[in-house]
Amino acid sequence: MQQIPWFDRKFQFPKEQNVFPATLERLADTPLRLQHKLSAYPADILITRIDEAWSIQEQLGHLIDLEPLWQGRLQDILEGKDYLREADLSNTQTHEAGHNDKKLADLLEEFSALRRQTVQALRAVTEEQVFLSGLHPRLHQPMRLMDLFIFVAEHDDHHLVQMTALAARFGHGSHT
Repeated sequence: MQQIPWFDRKFQFPKEQNVFPATLERLADTPLRLQHKLSAYPADILITRIDEAWSIQEQLGHLIDLEPLWQGRLQDILEGKDYLREADLSNTQTHEAGHNDKKLADLLEEFSALRRQTVQALRAVTEEQVFLSGLHPRLHQPMRLMDLFIFVAEHDDHHLVQMTALAARFGHGSHT
């Protein structure tokens, strides 16, 4: 089954319901899901590219590369900025990072440590802060703090799906 490309996705967020606790749970569990999924794949599959697309390990590296952006956007919202900081849409950092040259265990630990920081910061927000917002620079729509982290959880899942699809091309089924 083909997944819609990330930049083609449209997002609609719940207007009045506070679904932040469930979103926080998803975010906190992403490192565990990655560990479970990636530890089941042989090392050569993790670093193999097909058709110039990122390898599984580069997908993980991309999540690492973006975690500071999510943390920064959280600060933007908490500081009352009108516009959220922009992402590098060309993903230069991921392309240049050499994630395939790193050990999987190191990448998993790095992502886990960064995500723990994010989750710790999110656990400190109040219910009122969950509804604060800033304008997303690419989508040109306001995002509440809650919406931003629904977006992040969806981005995590997008890359987990990419990893699963790539592993399946090597004959390895889903391990989620």
